[in-house]
Amino acid sequence: MPGRLLRFSAYAWGRMKIAYFDCPSGAAGDMIMASLVDAGVDVAALRAELARLPLQGWELTAREVRKGAFRATKVDVVVNREAHRHHRSLRDILEILDTSALAPSVKERASRIFTRLADAEARVHGVARETVHFHDVGAVDAIIDVTGGVIALDLAGAQAVHVSALPIGGGLVGGPHGKIPVPGPGTAELLRGFPVVDTGVRAELVTPTGAAILTTLAVSAGRMPSLTVDAIGYGAGTMDLPDTPNILRCFLGETSPVAGSEETVLQVETTIDDMSPQLYETLIERLFDAGALDVFLQPVIMKRGRPGIVVTALCVPERHGDLSRVLFEETSTIGVRWSARERARLAREIVVLTTAYGAIPFKVSRLGGRIVTVTPEFADVARIAREKSLPVREVLDQARADGRRLLHD
Repeated sequence: MPGRLLRFSAYAWGRMKIAYFDCPSGAAGDMIMASLVDAGVDVAALRAELARLPLQGWELTAREVRKGAFRATKVDVVVNREAHRHHRSLRDILEILDTSALAPSVKERASRIFTRLADAEARVHGVARETVHFHDVGAVDAIIDVTGGVIALDLAGAQAVHVSALPIGGGLVGGPHGKIPVPGPGTAELLRGFPVVDTGVRAELVTPTGAAILTTLAVSAGRMPSLTVDAIGYGAGTMDLPDTPNILRCFLGETSPVAGSEETVLQVETTIDDMSPQLYETLIERLFDAGALDVFLQPVIMKRGRPGIVVTALCVPERHGDLSRVLFEETSTIGVRWSARERARLAREIVVLTTAYGAIPFKVSRLGGRIVTVTPEFADVARIAREKSLPVREVLDQARADGRRLLHD
């Protein structure tokens, strides 16, 4: 959905401060900045940090506006005509960041965001990352938006970022090469692997910079994690949408790590001795679609010495009816049984890291705040191995090594 490189040291000790971005009507770089300013980030301090960039001819303004029934903060980057330049390469932007007087952690995160933007554009257009020339993303206001969002998070003291599912919007918008569908190709690429939702609004709700910032920095996406809320900020967008306030809401608060969560699940199973093995692949897919948390098969010897298969699926209690229906529809069984099981599971999140072979999602699990597993998504590893004509084992070993190095750095 990516890559991401989160410093996890705060997980290991005591409470940690997080930012949760609730995006009911989309996300853009200026909305992210605005929500953090509205939540208490000093706009004067934000301007002072942004002034460390070697960019001239811009001004950051902040004002209170209304979006529907909501009061919100609107942040604008006002750029004079001389400062406009719409065609910068990734090298140009990274050089601007590298030669700035910004904190190293801010440089590193902003650089990763722009690198992911370049990777997305390169994939869409089938060119090398180094040859991508940004249009609007390379403009001064976009550089300020991305860097300002990273700085604002730093000023807010946020040690981790969490994000709701992102509304993708729809329709057509104008681009440098004519009209393109929403979300644009680059934005869609950035959203790969990230939860999205169609709210029915026909407009560009998520901009490339908004998608890049949130999908690069977020350690989880979906529901708000458990936290004690300290501040809430509302960042206004530029659009006036029908029946939908164009705002992004930011929750700042603290959460405590846990050793592992305990829960009750149901184990739904049946035993089969008269079904073609070809049908099990579809069965497993349907069980997962119906809400299974895990599915596995075990060979057994049944009555009259017949070889059989025990099909077992785990689910939350309220989904056992859905799984039972799938078992009756997709198998030859005439009976399904279930029982309650207690289990403990580690806290985990999906983190996208930029490895030697590009951005790869990793499943990271923690025990009492300490990272215990760093596992690259095998489908992405296999895809990269195919694209680069390399052995899967070689890419997997390198990805594991890079993941552990980046997360423990």
